[in-house]
Amino acid sequence: MSTVQRAPRRDTPDAPDPEPDSEEDSPARPRRRGSAARLSAGLLVLGLLVAALAILSVAVGSRAMDLGEVWAGLSDANSSAYPVVTELRLPRTVLGLAAGAALGLAGALMQAMTRNPLADPGLLGVNTGAAAAVVTASFFLGSFGFTQTIAFAFFGAAVASVAVYLIAGAATATPARLALAGAAVTAAGFAYVSAIQLMDAATLDQMRFWSVGSLVNAHVAPMLPVVLLIGVAALAGFSLARPLNALALGDATATGLGVDPRVLRVAGIATITVLAGTATAVCGPIVFVGLVVPHVVRFFTGPDQNWVLPYSALTGAAFLLAADVLGRVVGRPGEIQVGIVCAVAGGPFFLYLVSRRKVARL
Repeated sequence: MSTVQRAPRRDTPDAPDPEPDSEEDSPARPRRRGSAARLSAGLLVLGLLVAALAILSVAVGSRAMDLGEVWAGLSDANSSAYPVVTELRLPRTVLGLAAGAALGLAGALMQAMTRNPLADPGLLGVNTGAAAAVVTASFFLGSFGFTQTIAFAFFGAAVASVAVYLIAGAATATPARLALAGAAVTAAGFAYVSAIQLMDAATLDQMRFWSVGSLVNAHVAPMLPVVLLIGVAALAGFSLARPLNALALGDATATGLGVDPRVLRVAGIATITVLAGTATAVCGPIVFVGLVVPHVVRFFTGPDQNWVLPYSALTGAAFLLAADVLGRVVGRPGEIQVGIVCAVAGGPFFLYLVSRRKVARL
């Protein structure tokens, strides 16, 4: 006599749980909320770290001061510490925060836009274009002030970025073409800069300090326009987070989600040019910040650009400011330029990155 196999009833212990009726009932929902809470708390902690480094930058420098002198330098215009604290260290701190945030954010945007984890703002020829413009102006016009240096450098960075975009195919530009065009423009620009410097000793002397990367000229820089320009570009960069998340799925998928990859790349290139171009024009070419910072950030945030971009801006500001303070302390009574400190700190990380068997894809 045969037996009939009965299907298990849904109310038995072995039966699977019913599907959730809504997203609120999904077991993944609390985990996403917990992750968002953790990342929000991380942003708060990072903001406090940046504030602490800003205070440290004002209080610590190549000239040793106690806290009383620092406070007098901030509050009393007749104090002997006033010129050092308020006129030198305070503008330098503001510039370090703005330039570090600009470079960190520009690096994150560049890596997301090209889907290349080894990309940095220099891939668009920003650094080389700025240097080429300053060298050309110095060769033909002779010596000029720091404000004129900023103007020439920003113009050169913008021209180089446009050239890279056009060489890459303009509207048909792809991540691979952008990378190749950027490498070509960078190589050509570097050869041009080297040739001019070898032909003219005065140009070499004028370029030597600017090309290292430093915050020492913050007190003579037009600080308000610089900060406003970086601030507006940063807001534009943050607005690209969701389209960049769609682009990470591929051009075809992004198009299906309502994102035009061509328009996104134009907006991304313009934003990166303003961020990195402004920072490079004022501080000189500072390497590794835009490359290293997004990798450190993604270790905590994952690939979601809604978190990567603000984290990269804050981490870039903290990294550059910490490097500047370290250079002032280690080099007493002089200082070590922040570009050198960033290269020493970022170089080993870059070697570790390229030596890994697998580099994280974006």
